[in-house]
This record gives sequence, structure tokens and C-alpha cells, in this order.
Amino acid sequence: MSLATKILERQQPEPIPRPSWSYKEAFSRNLGILTQADQDQLRNSHVAIAGMGGVGGVHLITLVRLGIGNFSIADPDYFEAANFNRQYGAKIASIGRSKVEVMAEEAKAINPDVKIRIFSESISPDNVADFLDGADVFVDGVDFFAHDARRLLFQEARQRGQWAITAGPHAFSAAWIIFDPKGMSFDSYFDIHDGMSNDQKLVAFAVGCVPSAIHLKYLNLDEFFRPGQKHGASLGLACQLASGIVGAEVTRIVLGRPGTKAAPWYFQFDAYRGLLRKSWLWGGNRHPWQRLKRWWLHKKMTGQSEALSRV
Repeated sequence: MSLATKILERQQPEPIPRPSWSYKEAFSRNLGILTQADQDQLRNSHVAIAGMGGVGGVHLITLVRLGIGNFSIADPDYFEAANFNRQYGAKIASIGRSKVEVMAEEAKAINPDVKIRIFSESISPDNVADFLDGADVFVDGVDFFAHDARRLLFQEARQRGQWAITAGPHAFSAAWIIFDPKGMSFDSYFDIHDGMSNDQKLVAFAVGCVPSAIHLKYLNLDEFFRPGQKHGASLGLACQLASGIVGAEVTRIVLGRPGTKAAPWYFQFDAYRGLLRKSWLWGGNRHPWQRLKRWWLHKKMTGQSEALSRV
């Protein structure tokens, strides 16, 4: 053996013993905020998350680190470069890979004991019951423009007596609404019904999510929201805000703690402006001011579409 080889061998660090993984140790820092009984209950709970993109993927990781032990996740899409600014699983190595498969791997890298049911196809009447089967809470991470799938999921969750949460990014803010299966329904709050056009459903959802719209103060709305091109700008930091909120609300619901304010209550926190808006919206989107906002946004969308058709 040469002198150089001997020197190189002495320079190699000693291998670090790999510690054994245990659920108790991994989530021990939750204790003091949660009790051991709370943590055990979270471990045995089941959350269904539809959509593994901007918010859905971060929702999953936040809840995995909380110690939730069972998930159903769904997304038919694959990662691409346009996802990199906000989606947890978007990395060079994941381009072209299934979002649900990548995110299941990410979850198991944190908690190897976590149980995940994967749905790599779009949610439809054929699989929605199977997807929500056994879930304690449904969390909405569906693409903003996929309103029919979102509506189907909220309807099925309500029929099953499951709580449901929609929480998403709006510029530098997060907005969220919680649906009690015994309270106001998704369709009633957003005033969405069969026979509406796609644009009408989209406008109803957009306006209903942020009745106060405190983020519009600093936005160029024409660039921020281009529904004709299925484009809505979003930031990763706002996805993180939304997922922290989802983690807190899921904890409250699963542990049966009081204080959950369900629809027609709505919430929006804007980190850029340092503002929180929360209010009980009488009639949801049927409120007169909401109807006026919907009329205005629909008219603006129509103008955008006409301008694009002339290009």
C-alpha cells in the first residue's frame, strides 16, 4: 500500500451510526403543545388530500410532520419546471414524475411508518367514494380551475359526515374556509349549482374565497388572474401560510377541540400588509355585495376573452 493511500484512508471520516427511527422520538418535540394522548390520536387519524401541487403537497408535508399517520392523496399530474416556485415536490429529479408518487416518497422519508393510499387518476364519480373512505377530514388542494372535481369532493365529504377545508394562496396571503358537515354546504356558501357555466362557477369560487380581497391593494389584476388561459399567479410563501393554517385546523377537528368557525365564516391573512380579515358572511355568495363583485369579475373576464380573440 502506498503512502498516499494510507494518508487518504486516515482522512476518511468514521461512518456515523445510523440511529433507529421511532415515531415516539420523531414527534417528541410536539409534546408540551400536544399531549401524548393527542399525539396518539393524530397518529391514528386519516386525512384525504386531493391535489399534490402548490398547496396540496405542502399540506401533506405539514400534516406528516404533525404526526398524522394515514393519508389518501390524489393527483393525475406530473411535475414540470413551471411548478418550481411553489410546489414542494418540484425538483430537477422529479421533472416528468407523477406528483402522487413523488409526494408519497417525500412523506415516507419523514415518517417511514406512514400509510398512504395513492390515486393517480382524476377524482370522478367513479372513485370519489373510495378516495374519501375512512377519512376524518378532507383537505382541498385541487387545481383552482378544476371546479367540478372540487365540488364533487365537498359534496361527498358532506354526505359522509366529514369536515372539509379549503385553504389556498392569494398573492402574499392565505385564505381559508371550513365546512362543517352539519352546517352550511360548499354549494350553498359559494352559491354554485347545476346549470351554471364554467366561467360562472369559477367566478363564484374566486370571489367566495376572498370576500375582503385585501391582497388586491397591491396587484395588477389583469396579470394576476387570467382565467381564459387558466393562469393564476401564486407564491410558495403563501402556500406555506395556507398549510400552517390547515395543520392547526386539522388538529382542532381531529382532537375535537372547540373553536372551529365554519362557513359562512371566512378568513384571510395577508403577510405583506400585515392584515387579518375574518367575518361571518350572511348568505355566503348570495350576499348582495358578493353578487355585485361576481358581476364585476365576470364582466372583466368577458373583456379579457374578447381581447384575446382579437389577437
